[in-house]
Amino acid sequence: MTLTRRLFTLYDQIDVWLTRWMATYALTIVRIGLGIVFFWFGALKLFPGLSPAEELVRNTTTFVDPTWFIPLLAVWEMAIGLGLIFGKYMRLTLLLLFLQMPGTAMPLLVLPEVVWTQFPYGLTLEGQYIIKNLVLVGSALALGATVRGGRLTAEPEK
Repeated sequence: MTLTRRLFTLYDQIDVWLTRWMATYALTIVRIGLGIVFFWFGALKLFPGLSPAEELVRNTTTFVDPTWFIPLLAVWEMAIGLGLIFGKYMRLTLLLLFLQMPGTAMPLLVLPEVVWTQFPYGLTLEGQYIIKNLVLVGSALALGATVRGGRLTAEPEK
């Protein structure tokens, strides 16, 4: 066997191992990472002035009293986080997440001057904070695809 052929064989073996490892652990890593983000961001909202999103929430939800709404939102996000971290009650956890997401997008419409530097492509830091939720939604959709036992597979069916 030539050196080139051995290198290709070694590459293929490593690729198979890595692909199987990713298929085995990716969703768990996404679930726990997403849970940490939700729990952390929610916990920050329990301490006035600590969450960078607090002012954005206040200015977006002028129709509710922030003295009770922000702590409620904090506990809601922390519940999502705990559900994801521990992988328990995933249907309820994902429902809470998907119910919360439209509220996070509200500033795009309600406070355009806060999220856009140049509509429709120039985003402020607040706008970037909101747009990154697309990744959270995509991650939640991938997790939701597994609530009935679905899994990632490293090998396609033949």
